[in-house]
Amino acid sequence: MTYQYSYKDLLARAERITWQVDDLIGGDKVLDFSKPFMPEGFARTGELDFLNADEKRTLNQIRGHAYLSIFGLVEEFILPFVMDQARGLVHGDSYRERALLEFAGEEAKHIHLFRCFREEFVAGFGVRCDVIGPPQAIAAHVLSHPALSVALLTLHIEWMVQRHFQESVQEDATLDPQFKSLLLHHWMEELQHAQLDAMMVAAIAENLSAAEIESGIQGYIALGGFLDEGLKQQVAFDLAAFERATGRTLNDDERARFVEVQHQANRWTYIGSGMTHPKFLESLGAISPDSRRMIEQAAPTFS
Repeated sequence: MTYQYSYKDLLARAERITWQVDDLIGGDKVLDFSKPFMPEGFARTGELDFLNADEKRTLNQIRGHAYLSIFGLVEEFILPFVMDQARGLVHGDSYRERALLEFAGEEAKHIHLFRCFREEFVAGFGVRCDVIGPPQAIAAHVLSHPALSVALLTLHIEWMVQRHFQESVQEDATLDPQFKSLLLHHWMEELQHAQLDAMMVAAIAENLSAAEIESGIQGYIALGGFLDEGLKQQVAFDLAAFERATGRTLNDDERARFVEVQHQANRWTYIGSGMTHPKFLESLGAISPDSRRMIEQAAPTFS
């Protein structure tokens, strides 16, 4: 596959982006809990017709907290993975090395960013919201898979971020401006990361046999299943936080509907929106056309 950009181009673009975490949160930059944090296309609270408007907003904000936590979590395995990829390049392509090191530095900044927003959320929301983890155990599990598996999952996540902002957040004027600013600035840097990782996937795959490529893709699919199991647990945590925050105990039918809708909403947010992104499918198809077709066939399960 050929690209319309190079490591030099991506490094230059990254160096033009100069925002810092303190620009986005802290001091007088606080979350507005009178507004939703997540676009409805991901929160899907409207499908829960047994909730009133205030309860839907509360659930939306709980989903926002989970988003902060889950992205902070995935950055924990992306950072060491990218550092490992850069480590062998000290005497190689200088622009590639510098671009990957810039990538790693920005991922460290994103960990800090999501942590600061989560601290702001905890201070303002006032009710405990649990999240899957711990991050170190999840990172260790992900990184135990072949490099191609991790690179594909990372690429999935980075194109997913692009879709989150461009298709659901960019034109949504109802969202809390501070949370929307987080999504905007994360998107700005993840575009370079997605393009870098597309090149990384291709570079890793070009040195593998057909059997090793297949093993790497199967590892990516297994990681998707691992993530899906985590999302089921996250829905249970979100339901418990919702009942704590609202003082309302849902009946059995309401709980079943809540779990069904919110699990599917989480599936789209973190799995479907990445695995169906045209750019992700393009990279996957370049190394295995059959695997691209398989992923496209499986996509409706995660929509």
